Amino acid sequence: MPIRALNHITAPRLSYGAFFDLAKAAGCDGIELRTDLPGPIFNGDAPETVAQAAKDMGLRVLAMAEVKDFNIWSDAKAREVLGICKIAQGCGAAAISLIPRNDGFGLGNGERQANLRVALRELNDVLNDFGIIGHLEPLGFSSSSLQSKAEAVDVIEALGAGDRIKIEHDTFHHYLAGGGPIFPDHTAMVHVSGISDPNIGILDMGDKHRGLVDANDRLGTAAQVAELIEAGFDGPVSFEVFSPVAQDSDDLASDIKRSFDFIFSSSTADAA
Repeated sequence: MPIRALNHITAPRLSYGAFFDLAKAAGCDGIELRTDLPGPIFNGDAPETVAQAAKDMGLRVLAMAEVKDFNIWSDAKAREVLGICKIAQGCGAAAISLIPRNDGFGLGNGERQANLRVALRELNDVLNDFGIIGHLEPLGFSSSSLQSKAEAVDVIEALGAGDRIKIEHDTFHHYLAGGGPIFPDHTAMVHVSGISDPNIGILDMGDKHRGLVDANDRLGTAAQVAELIEAGFDGPVSFEVFSPVAQDSDDLASDIKRSFDFIFSSSTADAA
């Protein structure tokens, strides 16, 4: 069974120490850290201090998020990637997250693939130097320059970069993109979240609606996880929750644990 993990965006106002406590209380063994939370990264502490704190609590630092617009490659983007890789290496993160351009530009057929190929070729070299994996997360928004996992996998395979660049399957974005192939052999991590409100139209669904997962989830999150597990995926499953309603729970740890229990009990039943 995949390990349970938690992305720091699920409790963005917590210090990393309090976040580690939350993750343990929720029954998680893995964590994802971020560079885009309010205030200084790691409250100003050195990445090595964070690495030791996680180790002391028995937590695996799975990834550092995130490189936005990774597929608009430039000298400035290369410097940004180097900086995040150094932070990730210092805090013991096994990977960095790669997020494509999402502003409605760079969508043209041919243009998308060319930009992706340039970026992944350059990224593969940098990631090799640091011994870090790149988690590429296609976004299902209509404004995204990379919606298709199949398109991403085609470029990764063409470059022979499959050992260093993996797919991050996000159940929210997979749903928005209309589903499709899941590529378990290329998948390093699964991000889970749920939307249970029946009154939100698909075209209106955004990060602010992404909460925990229950029996009313419209994204089919548990079914997606079940499909991946049945196909052989055994990497981490990580909650990435943006909804302020979910984040502000009086007992977030219990909520997360209960939601994980639902996902995995449903996944086991579906895969049986």
